[in-house]
Amino acid sequence: MQLQLQQLLPVYFDESQRNGSEVWRKDLTFNKGEYIKIVAPSGSGKSSLMHFLYGLRNEYNGNITYNNNDLKKFTAEDFAVYRKDQVSIVFQDLRLFPEQTVYENIELKRQLNSFHPAEKIKEMAERLGIGSKLKNKSRICSYGEQQRVAIIRALMQPFDFLLLDEPFSHLDDKNSQNAMQLMLEEARLRNAAIIFADLERIDFFPYTRLFHL
Repeated sequence: MQLQLQQLLPVYFDESQRNGSEVWRKDLTFNKGEYIKIVAPSGSGKSSLMHFLYGLRNEYNGNITYNNNDLKKFTAEDFAVYRKDQVSIVFQDLRLFPEQTVYENIELKRQLNSFHPAEKIKEMAERLGIGSKLKNKSRICSYGEQQRVAIIRALMQPFDFLLLDEPFSHLDDKNSQNAMQLMLEEARLRNAAIIFADLERIDFFPYTRLFHL
């Protein structure tokens, strides 16, 4: 399983923004099982890259392929399968349902294509320190609690690639490391890759390759 970037550059970027980037306008292949760290200063297109890889947006020149299939040629049905079976994501803006409970937000994802039984939700929530929040509406949780909800939600499905867009921006080091350890364990269960984009290098993420965006 591979994600390939071929001369990728957002259409709203000037060509000069490729200068110094190890991602834009490069040919890159990300393989299942790899841990990829992308250091991405503000304004460098970190969230755009994650959205492109997930297939939410296609305002880019160049190509992204999944197993040699061009994402720009995917149908709605192709993307439904892609996001259900092959690629999971933790968005920077989280995208929880505010009026649903923490449990419901996670369970909705699990029901689409479950990798774990329902009882795993409580186990993961307890492990990340939000076990007592499962019945709370997500909108009344702190942002750090909501980040942990989004992380657990992303781990409910099968995936070959897990995309992380600043997943720890409102977590302290202890909670960040706990969450990272859980994600690493889940990636190993699937022999999946993690593509982790953040503002800086994270020492407790054991990346196999590092790129500067």
